[in-house]
Amino acid sequence: MSDLHLRMAALSADVTSAVIERCRAEVPYYRELPRQVLEGEVSRSVEAVHTLLLRTLRDGGEVRPGDLTRLIEWSARRAEERVPLEAVTAAYLVGAQEWWHSLAAAAEPGELAEAGANLLTCLRTAMPAVVLAHQQAQEDLNSEDKRVRRALLTALLDGRPYEGPAEAARVAVAGEHEVMAFAFDADPPTRLVQSSLDAHTGVPVLMDPVAGIALLPGRPDLPDLVATLARDVGEPLLAAGAPAADPAAVPAAAAEARRVLDLVQRLGRPPGFYRLDDVLLEYQLARPGDALVRLAAKLDPLEEHPYLMETLRVFVDRGHNRRQTALALSIHRNTLDYRLQRVSTLTGLDFAVPAEARLLQAALTVRDLG
Repeated sequence: MSDLHLRMAALSADVTSAVIERCRAEVPYYRELPRQVLEGEVSRSVEAVHTLLLRTLRDGGEVRPGDLTRLIEWSARRAEERVPLEAVTAAYLVGAQEWWHSLAAAAEPGELAEAGANLLTCLRTAMPAVVLAHQQAQEDLNSEDKRVRRALLTALLDGRPYEGPAEAARVAVAGEHEVMAFAFDADPPTRLVQSSLDAHTGVPVLMDPVAGIALLPGRPDLPDLVATLARDVGEPLLAAGAPAADPAAVPAAAAEARRVLDLVQRLGRPPGFYRLDDVLLEYQLARPGDALVRLAAKLDPLEEHPYLMETLRVFVDRGHNRRQTALALSIHRNTLDYRLQRVSTLTGLDFAVPAEARLLQAALTVRDLG
């Protein structure tokens, strides 16, 4: 009976050291680890895999269910410690290479083929189990991370104590933020939106995709961020923002951003980014009251003449530019002048009088806000 497993056991310490040094030199994650961690926990993990390889080499058998259980446990533990999966798989492959080099040196000519096949069998069995266990553990961690981060965002938006969720989520929330409310034409993948926001800001962004709200640290360039987000997602995006000087100001900023977003949606504004300053007049006109009802009633005489209402709307949208309005409506300038005169006659408001022209525009806005 071959005693190759005994010869390999004598080389185990040297193989472990070689694996550790190569991981430290070739795998970025391990390069950043302190030497005591590499020589402690990481070395013990490598030795445990070597013990498994020695057992299969001695018995000539495949990996047993109990062996897989241990591998799965180790892999899940690495995931819980936030070790990247690519680092784990790289370490396994480096270990396999070093094991093979030692086999080639220790084995007799007639032993190497079987020992090599044994190594490949172990890899073929172990690697899928390791990867699956790591991915499942990462998914569990991500789910928990998302839950904790949602709890933190909810606490901030509601004005409740946030220190506990912030510590659990490992997120610093002190200082100023921008609250952004957003809406897409369609529902893009949440992961894509999150990835774009994280990439643009350089930090994980607190976001609730269902509510369409995001909390962005500092004072980012939101118009640029919105344009980038729309490009990354491939969907038109309407967004509004408001600053919060500190966490206590987040609820008020969120309420303002949501009101502005609702306003520009009701007004049919084009995709892009808006602040309260962009819709100050419209915001004030949206507040209910008797004066608002009377203002909207100024255009009641046009209800039986839809083409006149359309003419008024296009004329206002084009900044009272008659040439552009006529082109947009595909009518002659004389026809436009006649229609505008009819609007003035029916409403009693003259475009030539600045105060009355502003009243017509305000009445139209009130009607658009419904």
